[in-house]
Amino acid sequence: MDRFSPIGVFDSGLGGLTVVRAIQKLLPQESLIFVADQAHVPYGDRPLEQVSGYAQAISNALFNAGCKAVVMACNISSAVAHTTVTNTFAPKPVIGMIQPGSHHAMECSRYKRIGIMATLGTVKSDAYPQFLKDLCPSVQVQQVACPAFVPLVEAGQTDGEAALDAAREYLKPLLLADVDTIVLGCTHYPFLLPILQSLTPNIEYVDPAIVATEQLKQELEAIDLLSVNTEHPHHYFATTGSVLELERSLKKMISTDTLTLEVAQANWNEGVLTL
Repeated sequence: MDRFSPIGVFDSGLGGLTVVRAIQKLLPQESLIFVADQAHVPYGDRPLEQVSGYAQAISNALFNAGCKAVVMACNISSAVAHTTVTNTFAPKPVIGMIQPGSHHAMECSRYKRIGIMATLGTVKSDAYPQFLKDLCPSVQVQQVACPAFVPLVEAGQTDGEAALDAAREYLKPLLLADVDTIVLGCTHYPFLLPILQSLTPNIEYVDPAIVATEQLKQELEAIDLLSVNTEHPHHYFATTGSVLELERSLKKMISTDTLTLEVAQANWNEGVLTL
């Protein structure tokens, strides 16, 4: 492992591409290995112990593939497995979504009334309220599970009537709670940000992917592992689902014209992920 080693990124599906976009923007010289566990998407409806097992196995596969750091581009994985994976692979950096997203939400919120839009699993884990209250005991947190959002993003339906109807429904309890800041507690949700902002122009939205990428940069700088590659980096995208579907989604969701990339099949075998 050296400064030219890739960064590993994973999610249950395509939402993690929002983290890939953020890394491309802030750290364009870095090579990436991205894993979409589409065989098990969505994670949000699954038992938390099962999600933790997937997250640990994928992290293990990424570090075994030579990654110098891993980003859990998945809020529910971050909620249930970040501590375990961090302890297992220390001192290698493992970046989650919960802590950076919470810190930024506290900075953005004027009245400390914060809403969380997340999957059912992340809401059940109570990870965001717990961490936010550790930062500020008086903070008011209103969570809402948004089960329709991930299937809409996975299907590429982010700007139609179905997305608009779902956004209106999920925003209702947050507006009733008079929140001034909303954390997009799933990496799929930033693809729906234009619709959310059109409905609530006065609310501040927090995308944990952006601040998590800033944390990644800081941690790599601290251990002198930022790439200085002046050539085009190489990106490896793998899915446990359909490679063809992932290829189509990549063209829609991120700029691939200038990328050197490979799209491949990943496979589960008795709890072990092979890239």
